[in-house]
Amino acid sequence: MKSTPITRKQFDVLTFLEKAGTKKSQREVAEATGMSTGTVNKIITELTDAALIENGVLTDKGLTSLEPYRVKKAIFIAAGFGSRLVPITLNTPKPLVRVNGIRMIDTLLDAVVAAGISEIYIVRGYLGEQFDQLLYKYPNIKFIENPLFNEANNISSALLTRHLLQNAYVLEADLVLSNPDIITKYQYTSNYLGVPTDYTDDWCFETKNKVITKVKIGGNDCHHMFGISYWNEEAGAKLYDDIKKVYEMPGGKERYWDQVSLEYCKDNYTVEVRECTFDDIVEIDSFADLKKIDPIYR
Repeated sequence: MKSTPITRKQFDVLTFLEKAGTKKSQREVAEATGMSTGTVNKIITELTDAALIENGVLTDKGLTSLEPYRVKKAIFIAAGFGSRLVPITLNTPKPLVRVNGIRMIDTLLDAVVAAGISEIYIVRGYLGEQFDQLLYKYPNIKFIENPLFNEANNISSALLTRHLLQNAYVLEADLVLSNPDIITKYQYTSNYLGVPTDYTDDWCFETKNKVITKVKIGGNDCHHMFGISYWNEEAGAKLYDDIKKVYEMPGGKERYWDQVSLEYCKDNYTVEVRECTFDDIVEIDSFADLKKIDPIYR
């Protein structure tokens, strides 16, 4: 039986209580969710009346109400060469490069596994066989081969996984995750991670009421973009056709996969920015960046 949709505020309270696993005071709920205690009181009353919580603890019905929002899959884009990290990537795919002793992709995989996501796909291309080493630690991984990695942008990886994008995270595999808590078990709506900033010369979002209205390179008073996104069931179904449509456009093979939903077919999607900080994720865009972070490369 399909559960009744819940509001954003109800979702925030339910997911906090689910993760806590024990009764919390209304003040603790308010601090965790950013709501006032008055709002929390109202939401808890609503959830109690709907039998989604009892005595401040999630019921089985409450857990069922979260099921449509549970992240079921994680897809890692890991096929590229990583030219900006030469000479390290001449022999090692960038996601497998170790930073302070840990492979970049492990920081993401550990967070995905901790969130209870067991359906994990990695799209590989350059030196693809080296990713087999991950199976010793992460036996649930399924590999998807991208033979086009050397002649097309990462939209080619999205094309190969477009049937998997419902209720799924899509992660660039060459990020170093410092805060695993941003990979959560549940997501309310489709979103990208972004950091509010006065200025960036990198990819960024313009937003209105937290909804992404434009993606571009460089901007003021915007959100710096990170390549970690989530796609709900509805958006994932639309991406199946739209990725193929953009890929087959003139010059489509040169597009980034993110441009499908945020630029070329943006009227089909409502994608929010999910705010994080620059302390949560580290981008290593050059060998010089790597040397600054990890002294072993100096």
